[in-house]
Amino acid sequence: MKLDLSEFNDIDFENIGGWPTQVKVVFAAFLAILIFVAGYFLFVSDSIDTLKREQDKEITLRDDFKAKYQLAANLKLYREQLAVMEVQFAELLKMLPSQNEMPGLLDDLTFVATDSGLGIQSLEWQEEIQRDFYIEFPISMSVTGNYHEMGHLVSGVAKLPRIVSLHDFVIRRSDSGELAMEILAKTYRFKEGAQLPKNKKAKGAKK
Repeated sequence: MKLDLSEFNDIDFENIGGWPTQVKVVFAAFLAILIFVAGYFLFVSDSIDTLKREQDKEITLRDDFKAKYQLAANLKLYREQLAVMEVQFAELLKMLPSQNEMPGLLDDLTFVATDSGLGIQSLEWQEEIQRDFYIEFPISMSVTGNYHEMGHLVSGVAKLPRIVSLHDFVIRRSDSGELAMEILAKTYRFKEGAQLPKNKKAKGAKK
C-alpha cells in the first residue's frame, strides 16, 4: 500500500474518527512504538537490572557455598593441622627464656665465646623492643679471634637450649692484627596473655 503524504495535511485532532485509514494506521503504529519504549524504560529496564543483580548474587552465593563446602570437607584435616601447630608452638615457647633465665643468657654467651677461644671486648644488653605478641631482647657483642673461632661461636650459639639468633655482624682487622667482630645477638620472650595474629591461624579451625 502506497503511503499518500497528502492525507496528513489538515489533520483534525478533534475528529480522530474521521481520519483517513493510512493516517490511523501510522498514528497507531507510532503510538504503539511510543508505548513500548515508555514501558521498557519505566518497567522492563528496572526488571532487567534487578534480574542482573540477582544473577550476580546467585554467582556470588554459589562461589561462597563452594568455598564453605570445601572448608567443611577439610575441617577434620584443618583441626589435625591446628593440633600439630599448637604442639609445635608449645615446644617453641619452651625454648624461649623465661624472665628468670634472662640474666643467665649473658653467662651462656660468655661461655660459648671463651670456649671458642675468642676474646670478649664487650657484651651487654640493649634496650628491649616491643613487638605485637613478643618482646625482643638484643645483646651487642664485640669479640676478637680468627675465622675458625668465630665460626665455632656461631655453632655454639645455635646449640644453646634457649633460642638466640645472630644478626648484623661486622668483621674487621684490629690494630693488633687479630680479627674483630661486632655482632648483635637477639633472644625473645612471648608476652603473657598475647594472642597470635588471626591470619596466622588455620582458617576453618574454629569449633
